[in-house]
Amino acid sequence: MKITTLAGGVGAARFLRGLVRAVPDADITVVGNIADDITLHGLHVSPDLDTVMYTLGGGVEESQGWGRSEETFAVADELAAYGAEPRWFTLGDRDIATHIIRTQMLAAGYPLSAVTEALCERWQPGVRLLPMSDDRVETHVVVAREDGTEAIHFQQWWVRWHAELPAERIVLVGIDAASPGPGVIEAIDNADVIVLPPSNPVVSIGPILAVPGIRDAVAKAQAPVVGLSPIIAGAPVRGMADAALRAIGVPATAAGVAGIFADILDGWLVDSSDADAVTEVEALGIACRAVPLLMTDADATAAMARAALDLVTP
Repeated sequence: MKITTLAGGVGAARFLRGLVRAVPDADITVVGNIADDITLHGLHVSPDLDTVMYTLGGGVEESQGWGRSEETFAVADELAAYGAEPRWFTLGDRDIATHIIRTQMLAAGYPLSAVTEALCERWQPGVRLLPMSDDRVETHVVVAREDGTEAIHFQQWWVRWHAELPAERIVLVGIDAASPGPGVIEAIDNADVIVLPPSNPVVSIGPILAVPGIRDAVAKAQAPVVGLSPIIAGAPVRGMADAALRAIGVPATAAGVAGIFADILDGWLVDSSDADAVTEVEALGIACRAVPLLMTDADATAAMARAALDLVTP
């Protein structure tokens, strides 16, 4: 079975680990979000790509779901001693090594897709990890200030301000000029099933689908498309997806998120606690089932993945 997934960071990475466990013989391609990439201290940081790579490669800090395990912060401490900004985004020493290699390769002319492939040679994540694009795309958030509005990088809104600044708009800088990364459209066209993991629908999966050509390819694909709700009982399992949903005027409900993807979805899983949303989702023409969606352990996550595949495949 060939499975293509569109993935963000922590939630997607943990789900992918369950997917690999559920179908160990599957050929899995992960199209990763790059719109939350940021340059810090001269280094190109790709948080979502790295989270998937570290998680599936066995190097993630499990307690938080991102960053390197057994991390130290000597460099961050020294930067703080010099008064270097920003101080609101901390890079660990081991993690910095990844960003140095990425930045060096990009400066040498390698595209992000080639850099990601090279980094995965070390981590052996067991999936093919493809950036959604080799072009620069950044998520910026237009926030309300006392003296008007200001556009800030998504990471500043998310990490520094914890999404507490009211967001008026979310803007994908560079999206109109972006092209799908090498292998992305082929992975969609050749898939037996396409999966949308329980990622932030606005700032993780949304940017991937916004790359010109990708959403159209998913909509036209012969493969069924199935997704899992990141919203359980009206709240995100982790992160601040509800704040991002408010910014685009969508209710933070399992059915509300399904509506964002209604043009491409064949199936949608909601949590058992949201069983009353099944009828609402089915009214959109999407097969829907309520199952436990909390990734409490490896077996529970694998069961979620199997349920998603069972919903849309014979």
